[in-house]
Amino acid sequence: MKLDIVPLSKWIPNLKKPLVIAGPCSAETEEQVIKTAHELKKNDDVRIFRAGIWKPRTRPNTFEGVGEEGLKWMARAKEETGLLTTTEVATAAHAELALKYGIDILWIGARTTANPFSVQEIADVLKGTNIPVLVKNPINADLALWLGAIERIAGAGIKKIGAIHRGFSSYEKTMYRNNPIWKIPIELKRMLPDLPMICDPSHIAGVRDLVGSICQKAMDIDMEGLMIETHMSPNDAWSDAAQQVTPDSLKEILTSLSLRTEFSADRNFEAQLDELRAKIDRIDQELIDALSMRKNIVTEIGKAKAENNVTPLQMQRMGALMEKRLSQGQSAGLHADYVKELFDTIHEESVRIQTELMNTGLKKD
Repeated sequence: MKLDIVPLSKWIPNLKKPLVIAGPCSAETEEQVIKTAHELKKNDDVRIFRAGIWKPRTRPNTFEGVGEEGLKWMARAKEETGLLTTTEVATAAHAELALKYGIDILWIGARTTANPFSVQEIADVLKGTNIPVLVKNPINADLALWLGAIERIAGAGIKKIGAIHRGFSSYEKTMYRNNPIWKIPIELKRMLPDLPMICDPSHIAGVRDLVGSICQKAMDIDMEGLMIETHMSPNDAWSDAAQQVTPDSLKEILTSLSLRTEFSADRNFEAQLDELRAKIDRIDQELIDALSMRKNIVTEIGKAKAENNVTPLQMQRMGALMEKRLSQGQSAGLHADYVKELFDTIHEESVRIQTELMNTGLKKD
């Protein structure tokens, strides 16, 4: 897949990694916006000031943003500090107003990304502009929806496009507000190598104590930027108080980051890496050969089940099998979640193969 995407360095002059976007979850008052922007300006790492103008809340009768008035405050903050500005747009009307007040970068939120109609309406408004657009992942772990939203924005002629990873909602209780599921942004980056990838650790964390470690993880997998909610008095914030940090805390987080490079100038290291990767390649080929052999056996089992009218899915067998594999994996030093996900996928494919054989047999009858 190929989209015409302008590198992040062409959007932001004199860019150094990571690009830092910071500011309050919500614009609350003019004083709050201006004071926060000036405080963030003191931090050379911060290049873009963010604030929510419209807040998509789950339930009514809660603070849903100050609206158009806040855009005037953002314009003043930009004029006084020189920081670029960005805000979320969820409707075509939001996008029109943001353009009117000179917002530099727009972002599309998780709830909006999940609605192709809304994304297309925003894309239609942006045709003929050159404004950069960042697209957050949808609430649910759906790579196709995320990719589709990006394609709709690109279809409007926008070339300065980036993605924001903010984690995914989950019914399972975890340490995070939104489960990061890092493999999904990694896969999106694999599909679109030129796409700038920015992490929103605030929404992944849900609590400020986890923000720093998530920032480091984002850097470890070579994400290009961070969007961190920053408030002068986080505990008094009108929205998402628990996940916002102070400007001083932001500085500490950024200073503590360990930035790594994709390649090394050390030729001995690169030679060692090539040798180890060659071993991995051989093992991967052995895995593929083993999976092919397993598939052939599964097919034979499927034929036998079809002939004897036995269902492809046998829950008791599946449970016992998984328990055994988890035990074997533990003995081999493998993480239980890794083993479970691997064999869930293998078993799902086995059931698919056997179901197809069963259905083929029914059609013949």
